[in-house]
Amino acid sequence: MTSSPATPAAAPGPQYVLTLSCPDKPGIVHAVSSFLFMTGCNIEDSQQFGDRDTGLFFMRVHFAADEPVTLEKLRASFAAVGDTFRMDWQLHRADEKMRVLLMVSRFGHCLNDLLFRARTGALPVEIAGVVSNHTDFAELSASYDIPFHHIPVTADTKAEAEAGLLRIVEDEDVELVVLARYMQVISDDLCKRLPGRIINIHHSFLPSFKGAKPYHQAHARGVKLIGATAHYVTAELDEGPIIEQEVERVGHGLTPAQLVAVGRDVECRALARAVTWHSERRVLLNGRRTVVFD
Repeated sequence: MTSSPATPAAAPGPQYVLTLSCPDKPGIVHAVSSFLFMTGCNIEDSQQFGDRDTGLFFMRVHFAADEPVTLEKLRASFAAVGDTFRMDWQLHRADEKMRVLLMVSRFGHCLNDLLFRARTGALPVEIAGVVSNHTDFAELSASYDIPFHHIPVTADTKAEAEAGLLRIVEDEDVELVVLARYMQVISDDLCKRLPGRIINIHHSFLPSFKGAKPYHQAHARGVKLIGATAHYVTAELDEGPIIEQEVERVGHGLTPAQLVAVGRDVECRALARAVTWHSERRVLLNGRRTVVFD
């Protein structure tokens, strides 16, 4: 007696990610799942969170759709659901890599880490370019075949420099700007032009040890934890919604130089995770906080 070969499973259709936030009320999950069912979609993964403090509901749905469903058709037909529940929603192809612009000054550890991760496929983004107010990392960018843009910044040219940055963002269809140790304060106007689209990284000692050589200051105080914070940039300096934080325990025997090395590694890890989660559309803004779906 012979058995017939098993029928191979059908390949999944195009993958999509829907994210949304809206005032919390009964029926949201039902409305979303019903819409997907009626349009011939299959949910692969769904996460939701209702914040009792803000009264808002957040949801991320990863689903597959068979032809002839398209992104444009899905967006057009879901608009009615979004309007009904007053949703702030986005719908994207899951395999669409987000175009990212990296900005750096003279500390290149985060830049190098992100470039390497993107090259090896560990970071699911397409790096559209590197912008710097110095030329230190032009050669590094070239080694990755990434366009390098030198935009000097002075007190007198800051507005002109930011206008140049915005032109690059628009011309290169950039969705996210990453301050990979870019040591210039972003203006209120630029923050308003790119809300929720700029991520920064810095040490987590703040508000302590401000100014130059924070790790040397921390060493002098005998700190036992080194930390880093990745957050969205807002008009409030270093106080935007936090995406990720990382810490590393340190001992009394480390020198200031060794603390700096630990700090750089911690910064790289926190920033890489924040960029990854944002690019996978796992981070939703919730006022001064974030909702991060794993």
